[in-house]
Amino acid sequence: MPGEVLWLHLDRVSEGMGEWLQSELLIAEPIAELLTSDDTRPRAFREGDALVATLRGINFNPGADPEDMVSLQMWSDGRRVITLRRNPSQTPRDVLADVDAGKGPLDAGGLVTALTENLVHRMNRAIVDMNDEIDRLEEHGDDDSDSEVRLRKIAVIRRNCLALQRHMGPQHVALEAIRHDAPAWFEEHDRREIGETIALLRRFLDDIDVSKESAVVLMDELRSRALARSEKTNRRLTLVATVFLPLSFLVGLFGINVGGMPWAEIPGHPRGFWFVTGLCLVFAAVTIWLFRRWRWL
Repeated sequence: MPGEVLWLHLDRVSEGMGEWLQSELLIAEPIAELLTSDDTRPRAFREGDALVATLRGINFNPGADPEDMVSLQMWSDGRRVITLRRNPSQTPRDVLADVDAGKGPLDAGGLVTALTENLVHRMNRAIVDMNDEIDRLEEHGDDDSDSEVRLRKIAVIRRNCLALQRHMGPQHVALEAIRHDAPAWFEEHDRREIGETIALLRRFLDDIDVSKESAVVLMDELRSRALARSEKTNRRLTLVATVFLPLSFLVGLFGINVGGMPWAEIPGHPRGFWFVTGLCLVFAAVTIWLFRRWRWL
């Protein structure tokens, strides 16, 4: 009927999906192959009077990591909107819930805009979770007992930030293409809303960059503390070994079974033992005094 829009949300990995798109919806073969391919790098372009786009969103399915992305391929000629996915995505469900509640878009341009906005808005949850985790790790910065665990967590956060930047950066270019190159049925207010979504995506990418830098700084701080603890331990061990080295030499020297040792010719005479003991104490005292003077202690 005039004014109505047909929206089909399909599983792109279903058998024969490409052929069905060509035969039933009369979509050109190259476009049908693109919509059903595993090449999910974000892009958007105009094909005649149709808009073709591939966008990405964060995967919030159970067991998925933030860097695991879900793709959403879209095709629309202003009367029909076709979206295809491989893995389940919450974005079409949310938009459908708005439509059922009477709050959803009323035309194809609005539907494309709503899907795009929802994909980008859902990034906020992952960014907030990463920032909260960084704040928790910074709050326990003085506790060095679990530094290895915190280093692993920070490495995961940094890897997630890099993955989000790598995957969501090209989406910025795709959204710009939708705003500038979409067909005439994509109205001016839709272009303005896409512009707002682009601005939001830029802010999210900036937040991801800040989170990444914070993770790097915190990781460097933890590594510096671990290195300082290791150097302090090695220094203490070196000092202990240095203090006992002359004492060990002295004990070994007096332990040699040769003549000439003090009072060795007098059986049971106590002065030999106390002489060696006193000499060891003198060596230890002199060594400690030198260390303090050289500011090694």
